[in-house]
This record gives sequence, C-alpha cells and structure tokens, in this order.
Amino acid sequence: MDALLSKIDSPAELRRLARSQLPALAHELRQFVLHTVSQTGGHLGSNLGTVELTIALHYVFDTPHDRIVWDVGHQTYPHKILTGRRERMHTLRQLDGVAGFPKREESEYDAFGTAHSSTSISAALGMAVAAQLKGERRRAVAVIGDGAMTAGMAFEALNNAGFAHAGQAADLLVVLNDNDMSISPPVGALNGYLARLMSGQFYAAAREGVKGVLKAAPPLFELARRLEEHAKGMVAPGTIFEEFGFNYVGPIDGHDLDALIPTLENLRDKKGPQFLHVVTKKGYGYKLAEADPVKYHAASGRFDPAEGFPKAGGGKPSFTQVFGQWACDMAEVDDKLVAITPAMREGSGLVEFHKRFARRYFDVGIAEQHAVTFAAGLACEGMKPVVAIYSTFLQRGYDQLIHDVALQNLPVTFALDRAGIVGGDGPTHAGAFDIAFVRSIPNCAMLVPSDENECRQALTTAYRCGQPAAVRYPRGSGIGAAVDKTLAAWPWGRGVVRRSARATDRRPGVPRLAILGFGTLLHAALPAADKFDATVADMRFAKPLDEALVLELARTHEALVTIEEGCVRGGAGSAVAECLVMAGVQVPLLMLGLPDEFTGHGDAHKLLAGLGLDAAGIEQSIRQRFGARPALAAISA
Repeated sequence: MDALLSKIDSPAELRRLARSQLPALAHELRQFVLHTVSQTGGHLGSNLGTVELTIALHYVFDTPHDRIVWDVGHQTYPHKILTGRRERMHTLRQLDGVAGFPKREESEYDAFGTAHSSTSISAALGMAVAAQLKGERRRAVAVIGDGAMTAGMAFEALNNAGFAHAGQAADLLVVLNDNDMSISPPVGALNGYLARLMSGQFYAAAREGVKGVLKAAPPLFELARRLEEHAKGMVAPGTIFEEFGFNYVGPIDGHDLDALIPTLENLRDKKGPQFLHVVTKKGYGYKLAEADPVKYHAASGRFDPAEGFPKAGGGKPSFTQVFGQWACDMAEVDDKLVAITPAMREGSGLVEFHKRFARRYFDVGIAEQHAVTFAAGLACEGMKPVVAIYSTFLQRGYDQLIHDVALQNLPVTFALDRAGIVGGDGPTHAGAFDIAFVRSIPNCAMLVPSDENECRQALTTAYRCGQPAAVRYPRGSGIGAAVDKTLAAWPWGRGVVRRSARATDRRPGVPRLAILGFGTLLHAALPAADKFDATVADMRFAKPLDEALVLELARTHEALVTIEEGCVRGGAGSAVAECLVMAGVQVPLLMLGLPDEFTGHGDAHKLLAGLGLDAAGIEQSIRQRFGARPALAAISA
C-alpha cells in the first residue's frame, strides 16, 4: 500500500501532512486512480488531471464544513479516494458500489449530486447565500471545467453571483479547471507569481484604498478601472469575469501545488465572489492518456495500464455506429442534412460524419437548449437538421423542443442515444423519460426500433416524415441483426406481428396473450412468449400508436402485456391504455417497464434482471398476473 495515501481516510488527515509531502501524495493518488479505473472501467483522463487540484482544495478548505461542488462530477475519483472511500473504490460503478459521480447519500463530502454539466455555480451560490442567511461562516466552492462553461446556465449563475443581495455579495469561489489549453509559457513562474500577488491581502488592500481615493473624482476612477482591466488582460483572460463582478485570479498551473495552495489560501479569506482560473491537462501523468485525451476520456472495462486500452474488436456494431453510418449515407443523398451535437461527437457516433461533411457538422458545445433552437432555425430555412443527443440530455432542451420545434411543426430529427438503462453511469444518464415526454407533445413522433436494422429504418422514417420526430435506441449493441444498407422507411405509424399464437393446443388456465413490444426489450419478450404461446407485436411507434393493431389484438386475445425500457408512468404502455379506454375496450393489461423510481448504477444486464425486464423476469411477471384465466374476457364496444 502507498505510504502516504494508506494513512488518509479523511481530509482532516490530509491537512495534517506537511506541504512538502503533498507532491509524493499526488503521485500515489494518481497511480491509485489509474489502477482503480483499469479494474472497473470509468472516467480516466479527467480524474488524472484533477489530482493536484483535489488535494489543494481539501488541504486549504475545511471540508465538509466548507462546501465543494464539482461540475459534472466525472473528475471526482481523487475526491472520493481522499474522503473515506478508498477501500471501496474496487466497487466503482458496480451494483451497490461506489457511484461514478458525486452522490449526497454516499458521503457528507459530496455536497451536491451532479453528472449533468454547468450546474455547479448555481448550486454553490445557493449554498453561499444559505450560509449568509443562517449567519454561518463557511465557504462554497464551485469547480467547473472549460467545456461546462459553454452552457448558458453557467453564465446565468455568474451574472447572479456578481450582484450583491440586500447589500451583501455572496462569499463564493469559482474554480475554472481549464484542461483544453496547454500549459504554455504564460502559465509559468511569472504568471504564478502575479496570480499569488493579485490574490494576496496587500494587493486587495491597496486596490480598495486607491478606489476610495479615486471615487471622489469619478473620471479618474473610471480611468483607473479601465487601466486595471487592460493590465490584467495582458497576462490573464479575466476581463469578462471581472465584468460579472468577480475578482479574477490566474491562470495558474493546476498541477503545481506550490502555486495552487497559497493562491487558494489567499482567496479563502477574501469576501465576495472570487474566480480562480487553473490550467490542467487531461490524463496528466499517464503518457498514453496525455497523448490521446479523447480516447482515454473513459474506459469501458478492464485494461492493462502498461498496454493501454485494448483495440476495438470486430464484433457486433453498436446502435451508435449504426446511427453514424446512417447519417453519412443519408447525407450523401440529401445535401440538406445537417448534424448537430452538444459536445458529444464521439459519443454520438459523428466522427466520420465530421470528417466527410465538415460544413454540415455543428458541435455547439454543452448547450442543449441552444442545439434544439439552432436546429429549429435551420429547419425554418429548408435544411433538414438531425440532432444527435443522449436521451437524458434532451431533457435540458425540453422547453425548446415544445416551443421552438413542435409548436412550429418543424422537421427536426432527434437521434436519442443511451435510451433506457445505461449501466455504470447510473440514474443521471439513464434515458428513462423520453417516451413519456416526447409523446405528450403535439406534432411530435416517437419511434422505438427493436434492433440495429430497425434503427436504421426508423431514422430514415423519422427523417422523411416532415415533422418533429425522435428515434430512441440504447447504449451498446443489440442482437446483431444484419443491417440493410438501403435507406428503406417504414409505413407510417404501423407495427408488425413478429409471432402469432397458435389456435389450438392451448395450455389449460393460461389466457390467450398478446405481448406488445416497444423497442429492444421485444427480444427479451420472445422467449417468454414461447412459454405461453403468446402473440408478439413489434409496435415500432410509441407515437403515432398503431391503434388499429392494438384494438385488433385486444379483440382477438384475452389479455395484453406491454414492454418498454422506459418509465411505465406516461410511457408506451400508458398510450395503449389510453387507446383502449378511448375505444371503450376492456381487457386486462399488464404494463412492464421502468418503475417509478430512479434506477441505480451497475451492470446493465443485472439491472434489467433486477427490474424483471429480462426474459425470466417477464415470464415471472406474466405468471404472477395471469397464472389463471382472467375473469374478465375481452369485450369490444
């Protein structure tokens, strides 16, 4: 066990170390992070890049009394290790193990639960204001990455934080972790010295003293203010943050503890909104990750640190890859197609599209609201935008989906990756609600393909439908269905029967069942259907629902079962129930899907099994509900 790290189970023990011991601790901590991720998978580059910053924050601030809010939170493995979870890191992202993101229920040191970006400044500001209102002396620190600063919410919070409420500005420190800029000569010894000088008490006192003198002569005061801004601008890009009312310090080397710690100590004791700009490098200390930070952003599973990530095998194509190929193929035949992603080029499968159709590719940064309205503007001018976005992230553009796209009935296609359970990333990234929230909006369609080939066909169908349409598909691979390379479309709003029940040889006491599958869980339902000799329909559309097929199945069967990898409440099963009620048809209906709770993190197959959404679970649910013939047979109005 590492000599220093093994003795630290809390930040209080960290703070008992001598400053001279911290570089050695940083080395041990970085190696521990690398070892952990190589065994469990998870985010790598961002965590290697925040080792020194994490040590410095916990060394300077009195956590957990002082609050540290991590933006996104995928860079918090060092934080978790230093706050009492070292011995459990082997369970990272596994069922009932340590979460991959900050989680309030997990530790008092996780001040705010995160995973979506750009929330840290708002949350930390709320904590700082609460401390003021309660008369408590505590600091609130928001640690935000340069990517997360592209979102409007971050600037809304900065704008709010810079103004005094009831005559008193909040004691808030924003740390900008800039890992896009390389550590160039300006971020060296001279710049570090200037940062420490500008954050110190002498500079602050002199600055305030001069301000008091010059305020008696407003023209001189304004001139001095502008000169100070321009002088700072020569060594630091801080003018914009000064305009928001923050005292800007930096940029400084985020891997230099001798620069970080005294600067943070100075800022800790200052009143009002402070802004510290630190520059770090993703993957720092691990040469493979430093050389390719995109590839080493996250590990999908175990790997040998000496060898690096294993090469991708042939295997089955993922749904993401199917989408990426479809986007390129459709762009070849339609020059109006434009692809939009909110900072998810790799994750959404648009790398090849970017290479081949650079003029029609738009990465708008972490700005989901803007992505949706930007697509609406393109559609107004006759373009055919395709927004590639994770299901959970479209939630952040919900108002824009309603107001800017659906209300104007604009032909925008939404490719919703990571629909349903996502595994180790947990509930913050699970696509549980898209069927429910999209199908409730007028003019919007929701397509639910069951395999890779249907995914390609669904994308073509949505793209050509002339109205807002979303196609949802899960993370990873499906059943390995052969993908037709043509751009074939489905009949609009029509499902298909995949398995028909036999008319004879029925088992006593078992009702005549029809299973309606919405999406990839159809293939978990097929083995269960064999046990009950049930009809199985591949519904393909959650909206418009194939009501004729639903009513026909209700007329010819004694009970219906709906299956979806989305929330049951308001989901596709609810659409079937609504259809039956509106038609005056009474038939027993079992709706299977995600329960009315947030599903935790862990292996996706184990999670689905635990929810009863694998083949065995579906069979068991049907037996429990329909073990004997229902008293109420199908009645058609």
